[in-house]
Order: sequence, then structure tokens, then C-alpha cells
Amino acid sequence: MNDDSYGIRLTDTSDGRNSASMLINRMYAWRGYSGDHQPSNDPNRITLTATDKGDVVGTLSIGIDSEVGLMADEVFGAELDAHRANGARLCEFTKFAFDPSVRSKTALANVFHLAVIYARDMHGCTDIIIEVNPRHRRFYERMLGFRKEGELKINTRVDAPAYLLRVNLKYVTEQISIFGGTFAADGETEERSFYPYFFSPREERGIINRLLRMDESHPA
Repeated sequence: MNDDSYGIRLTDTSDGRNSASMLINRMYAWRGYSGDHQPSNDPNRITLTATDKGDVVGTLSIGIDSEVGLMADEVFGAELDAHRANGARLCEFTKFAFDPSVRSKTALANVFHLAVIYARDMHGCTDIIIEVNPRHRRFYERMLGFRKEGELKINTRVDAPAYLLRVNLKYVTEQISIFGGTFAADGETEERSFYPYFFSPREERGIINRLLRMDESHPA
């Protein structure tokens, strides 16, 4: 990966969604998942793409809870409704795919951190939920602090078993404030999570301020 040509952007065009879709379908097929996975142009769904030299190498979609619910409601509706009843403002991270040639932990963390900013600061979400294959569960628990919700079920969209995992954004914010940017500063860290590879708190504030200014200049 060429750091000078690497970038992350909000994908809001059909060409951008098509490029993200090709990467998602290629990576999902490689993992043995079925179905066609096209990022949505639903206003409650946001797609971020990471590009290197103009090629899409990573993507993640953010679903914001609304009156139509979330994709995870199809399988885990009861679990999500329990959190809604307690006042949670949910979002789901889906279609997370990276080209295997990208081995940079920072690249992965940057995409995830930007998704956190969109969910927390632009949409007021309190919790992130994800549906993951059992073989990926430990990664999200160990590296990002997710916790299992309920039992293993079949995700019919990909015809594969899945766990529902959740992490509270207050916890994520605390981890970023403690560890964000420390890997870049120290070159090494004893912290084994992904959070040292996130933006530093100062960088995060700058990103939030830029996004808020952009949002104010483009009112709905």
C-alpha cells in the first residue's frame, strides 16, 4: 500500500457503490458466503471506501436505526428490541471487506474509526452491532471490545451461522482517548487491541470538526 495515495471517502455515487460491491462480493465469495452484496443508496445507510492509487481496497457500511429497522432485525430482532426499549440508539456495521493485499492495521483501524465518528458524532448513536461468523468472533471481541448477544443463529442473507455482537460507543470513546494514535507515536505498544492504530484524540477532533462544518454547509 502506498501511504501517499491512500485515502478514505464517503461513497455516494453509483460508480463508487459498484466498486465497493465488487470488492465485497469477491471477498465474501472467497469466504464461502452466498448472495449478492450491493451497498445501498438508502439515506440511513452510509458506505465508506478506502482507496489506494484509485483502486477500492476496503469498504464498510454503516446502517443507522430508523423506523424500517436494521438488517440484523431479520435474525436478531428480539435482541435489538431489548436494547431499543432501554433507550439505545443503534447502528450496525456491515459489508466490512478489505483486499487481502492490504496488511496495514492502520488502514483497517482508520476505516473503522471514521465509521465510529459518523455513527456517534453525526447520528447520535450509542451502540454498534455487527453480525459475524463464529470464526471471526474472537477478533472483534479481543481487538475492539465487542460482546456476544444471544445465541448462534443462521444469517439467511449469507446462508452462514452468525453471532450478534455489540459494543457501547462510550467504551469505544474511552479506548480512543487512552490509546488512539499511540502506535504511531511510540512505534510499539503493549496494548494488544486495535485502538492504538486509531486516530489520536487530536486528529479525531479535527475530523469531527471538518465533518460538522461540511454538514452545516450542505443542509438537508
